Amino acid sequence: MKVLVTGFDPFGGESVNPACEAVMRLPDRIGTAEIIRLEVPTVCRKSIDVIEQAIITHMPDVVISVGQAGGKPDITVERVGINVTDCRIPDNEGNQPVDEPIYPDGPDAYFSSLPVKAMVEAIKAAGVPASLSNSAGTFICNHVLYGVRYLCERKYPGVKSGFIHIPYMTEQCVNKRGTPCMSLDDIVKGLSAAVACAAENC
Repeated sequence: MKVLVTGFDPFGGESVNPACEAVMRLPDRIGTAEIIRLEVPTVCRKSIDVIEQAIITHMPDVVISVGQAGGKPDITVERVGINVTDCRIPDNEGNQPVDEPIYPDGPDAYFSSLPVKAMVEAIKAAGVPASLSNSAGTFICNHVLYGVRYLCERKYPGVKSGFIHIPYMTEQCVNKRGTPCMSLDDIVKGLSAAVACAAENC
């Protein structure tokens, strides 16, 4: 079993992105799964292309993408991605599409093919707050959730994929009084539990 876990680079004026920081701290193996770690650019289309190249190179059984959702208090496992990119801010190359389909020939939405409810329970069982989310937004996180699912359905049958949002990590909130955050150690612990659950149930 191979699991490709991706994390975005910093965006929106932040100097770090806890998604990439946490993904790069995952061990080489979780249970019986071999873990492949990948940093992904916070850029429309290029993000999907980078992940597809990793799928071609490594032939994973599961792809789990991770992104920052500043302001959320817990780790949220996403249920569905929608076929629209509507960026409230530019991506890291200045692109800012508004109400554009990710794939014009794709359906309105794709559900994650991961065991999302079981993953939430696994994260909580590890002592880390978690919940199920029914909206991944319309920025690059949703772009990747939908885009990777599209690729798996059309070109890489049998590959399971989905998306997890994580909060700011503690050091990002030093000057964001009242904003929820989580330690990087807890984020890594939660992601590890989620990956283990996905590997066991896919």
